[in-house]
Amino acid sequence: MARKKTITKDQILTAAYDLVVEEGFKSFTARNIARAMNCSTQPIYLEFTSMGELKQAVMDEIKSTLRTKMARRFTQDPIVDLGLSYINFALENQPLYRAVFVEDHFGVDEMREYALGTTMERLQTYAPAQHLSDEQQRNTISGLWIVATGIANLMAPGFIDITREQMIDILKAVIHDFIVNGRFSDKASIVDLSTTLAG
Repeated sequence: MARKKTITKDQILTAAYDLVVEEGFKSFTARNIARAMNCSTQPIYLEFTSMGELKQAVMDEIKSTLRTKMARRFTQDPIVDLGLSYINFALENQPLYRAVFVEDHFGVDEMREYALGTTMERLQTYAPAQHLSDEQQRNTISGLWIVATGIANLMAPGFIDITREQMIDILKAVIHDFIVNGRFSDKASIVDLSTTLAG
């Protein structure tokens, strides 16, 4: 008589994680997870008291992955490193990047607040930004995200090919401009490109 295969909690979590990354929470049912594992739904409810508990475990796993990926260091500048980590994450983890930041498989509000909170913690200890208001710190983060997203989205399909040094130059320029010139605020400096380019 063949022994029944034991389904572990980690196996269920991995299957649920993979399903959500691929299809989003719209497909997050015990039946779909069980189908992916080629088993019944019984092991899921033996290991998790509810689908809500399993969903939270998946979210915690995703946040842990993001925390690890976004903590990578490339330079001596922690804010430039945030931009580089984001670009690196997008290029090396394309399915998860799309699920979190493009297709909103996990709830845009929750993931945005998580990412913003994590980034704000680092910016608040960043000496060049100490004088900025909370609003301008958020604006600086927005500017960094916009540029990093643009770089990642253009590099992923091969539309552009730039070196890490070039990325660092771009990110430093954006961070400096937002901090010094107050971009996105009522006090933003006006740059007259016509006279700059004419000179």
